[in-house]
Amino acid sequence: MIEQWPVPRAAAAVIPADGGPVAFHGPVTERFPLASVTKPLAAWAMLIAIEEGAIELDEPAGPKGSTVRHLLAHTSGLAFDERREMAEPGTRRLYSNAGFEVLAEHIDEATGMSFPEYLRQAVLEPLGMTSTELRGSPAKDAVSTVEDLTRFAAELQSPRLLDSTTVAEATRPVFPGLNGVLPGFGQHKPNDWGLGFEIRGTKSPHWTGSLSSPRTFGHFGQSGTFLWVDPDAGVAAVAVTDRDFGPWAGVVWPRFTDAILREWRGGPAAERESVPAADAG
Repeated sequence: MIEQWPVPRAAAAVIPADGGPVAFHGPVTERFPLASVTKPLAAWAMLIAIEEGAIELDEPAGPKGSTVRHLLAHTSGLAFDERREMAEPGTRRLYSNAGFEVLAEHIDEATGMSFPEYLRQAVLEPLGMTSTELRGSPAKDAVSTVEDLTRFAAELQSPRLLDSTTVAEATRPVFPGLNGVLPGFGQHKPNDWGLGFEIRGTKSPHWTGSLSSPRTFGHFGQSGTFLWVDPDAGVAAVAVTDRDFGPWAGVVWPRFTDAILREWRGGPAAERESVPAADAG
């Protein structure tokens, strides 16, 4: 199925939650820009900073007293790509790159370390993600490989760097019920997010599949990238491409996701593990 995507090049992987073999496709060791798939990586480091005591989830960190929690959940009121206040904290879901940048600066001050270095030491190095690098904004400027992203997807499903209670809070709706725009997919009521992760819920249209469980969480990027985890199905997937996100992605990504989930739910684990990502649909 991936060979039929309207992109020059793509790489992908399917990652079982049970630690079984990962199915790979394409140039999985080549670096691609992640765009907003940077945010889950950054959020993991931000959550580690909370567990380490460098910052607290409910301490003020943004405009009008907005907290770390508000900034991670896109409810600080900040505009998309500028530090302009658009709403009172906690009242609207306004997807904001600026919010992540403000929070990274807050962590810089709290730790005395640049955020890219904190991310490297807290997340990338422990997970062996040696080909991943943050080259600018913590909202959108990481580069990585599918091989590295499979390590992060495994961490999301079986965390070693964070306590399970932290992960549970990060991957369920925070400030549930707030409305907002999901970039590329329009207004959603509600537009639920966790702490740095988008929560699928009942959103339609959506970049995951019609078979994805409401608890599915992850992120996609404008560089044609995505990462999702479906905890009910016990599987995750990542993909990178060299074509910017557009209508094409809204067609092929859900089909790909549904093909994976049909395979996962339809047969014994041994049979599933034999199916390469290239054939998942």
